[in-house]
Amino acid sequence: MAITSTATATTHSAPVRRSASNRPASTLQLLRESLNQEAAAQPSPSPAIAHNEGAHGPAPFGGFSERQVAALSAPLDRANVRQREQGRSRVSYLEGWQVIAEANRIFGFDGWERSTLISRCVAEHERPIGRDRKSGWGVTYIARVRITITAGNRTLIREGSGAGHGIDADLGLAHESALKEAETDATKRALMTFGNPFGLALYDKQQRQVSDGKPVVTAKPSPAAPQNETALEPTTITALQERIKALAPARLEAFSKGFRAAFQVPEAQHSLAGLITTSRHQRWIEGFLAESSAA
Repeated sequence: MAITSTATATTHSAPVRRSASNRPASTLQLLRESLNQEAAAQPSPSPAIAHNEGAHGPAPFGGFSERQVAALSAPLDRANVRQREQGRSRVSYLEGWQVIAEANRIFGFDGWERSTLISRCVAEHERPIGRDRKSGWGVTYIARVRITITAGNRTLIREGSGAGHGIDADLGLAHESALKEAETDATKRALMTFGNPFGLALYDKQQRQVSDGKPVVTAKPSPAAPQNETALEPTTITALQERIKALAPARLEAFSKGFRAAFQVPEAQHSLAGLITTSRHQRWIEGFLAESSAA
């Protein structure tokens, strides 16, 4: 429902060995060369298509709802920003889980998909690790990811490339870490093109589109809703969404109808993902899921 991660073309080349006489290529060079070679072999993605545009005219806001446009245009909440040391400076970034949670909130957990187009090991070598300099492995992967968004009656496609590095005494764990990091990095770079909530604001060194307060862009709550409900943590919201998307199609339709009726959500609100915010929602969803399991 929210995200379908499908590796459409995964290859693992032989590790790149260092030559004693030649200076090894940098990771960035390897990334560029490998992705350029793979891009030539990949079919070109279809351009964004406006389905039935001739019959209905172009959708407002390019297919996104007003709520989605407001969310995509909003400044990045500084509370979501993390920092790490890189060389002699500090770098601001968003964690991978945060970017996926934002995609679920804005696009809907049934409104976007992720496909891994390329996944390749470009470097593998023995190296000392840790303070005690034990023997271990250093591994580097590159990846290219495609993000497909359903926006009203349009389909939008963005792609991003990334690299990941794994260091571990166990070679298998080093490969696992590098592969995951490469796919996460590529996912963040693809989603970043949709605006500030996905980290675009961090490319401005002055961070003028990073705010200390996060505007709430959701449907208006029902007047009858209690005012003392506890707000859910992002990890809890994501876990609930993952359980919902695992429902069979018939149960998913029943969930949508039941949730709309319970919380007075209008049909004009296409996605329910951004409305799962409080403990009241959690109790209702867990009750529904328990009934589904017993059925």
